[in-house]
Amino acid sequence: MPRVSDLVAAMEAIAPSRLAASWDNVGLLVGDASASLSHVMLCIDGTKPVLAEARAAGCDALVTYHPILFEAQKRFLAGSPAYELARAGIAVYSPHTALDAAPGGTNDVLADALAMTDRAPLRSAESAPELKLVVFVPAEHVAAVSDAVFAAGAGRIGRYASCSFRSAGTGTFFGEEGAAPVVGQAGRLEEVAELRLEMRVSASRVAAVVRALRQSHPYEEPAFDLVPLAEPPGAGLGFGRIGAVVPARASAHLERVKAALGIERVLVAGDLGKEVRRAGVAAGSGGDLVGDAARQGADLLLTGELRHHDALAAVRAGLVVFSVLHSVSERSALVGLERRLQQVLPDVRVSRSHADRDPFTIV
Repeated sequence: MPRVSDLVAAMEAIAPSRLAASWDNVGLLVGDASASLSHVMLCIDGTKPVLAEARAAGCDALVTYHPILFEAQKRFLAGSPAYELARAGIAVYSPHTALDAAPGGTNDVLADALAMTDRAPLRSAESAPELKLVVFVPAEHVAAVSDAVFAAGAGRIGRYASCSFRSAGTGTFFGEEGAAPVVGQAGRLEEVAELRLEMRVSASRVAAVVRALRQSHPYEEPAFDLVPLAEPPGAGLGFGRIGAVVPARASAHLERVKAALGIERVLVAGDLGKEVRRAGVAAGSGGDLVGDAARQGADLLLTGELRHHDALAAVRAGLVVFSVLHSVSERSALVGLERRLQQVLPDVRVSRSHADRDPFTIV
């Protein structure tokens, strides 16, 4: 029987929470990871109509792109989305900026709307680092130590858990006065057959993993290393996207965007007659990335929304701006997310909400 924990693992593989902005609140925000899972519904916002739809459809979990809990809460009262979802037994997972930064996420979907090539992040993600734990363990104790650190969160790579590498070797030590070695004697050089145990661990789990290691290891002073890991080249992790587009007037790219996103109206700032060869995209609110787009030579910025003065600054910098509304710039990403989740959770029904809508309409 699939569990909510399987949904968490799937979302971590698609949009690792370590990629989220430092100010964000992502991950499993409501619910029990051990609860059974049969139906997941996807939406941008966990509104009351979406909650009613999820209840009627018998959902066990919602994936709400925007976090339903963002700032610290001192009360959870009837009528609030988090309270009502918890009372209904519906878990909530929110990826938000982790999905923005991840390959194939919201920004790549916007880049697809412009047929962007040679794309790269407008701004690199300052992701929480991953480390490699290396620990040396007597062979007869390696299973107990492995199980303990796996349970604490080490050894996870995408959809795979309990990942490790083991190699045999010889450890040496000289126990000084007052030492009480488990193997051999103090006061002489000892050689012990040991296994070198290696596994990945995220920075957020290091404290728990080291605590589990010390509690399960037979030595009074276990030897271990924590080695920082670099992000592999070309990972494409970060916020926004920038790249080449087919050279054409901005007006031609505008029609391409309308068709790709299924919309009829777009707010435009700048000259629609401008020749566009390089473009930037920023899902949601793109004001913080206007400067990045201008510095990297973009002719056009496609985003969800901009404040008045950010739009003026973009035009001064020579950009044409397409603003398609905040959640419109994010909603198309749910199509791909639905497909990817269904592939990795074949025994779970995955659907998109019909009640989820942008709060604005253009009339």
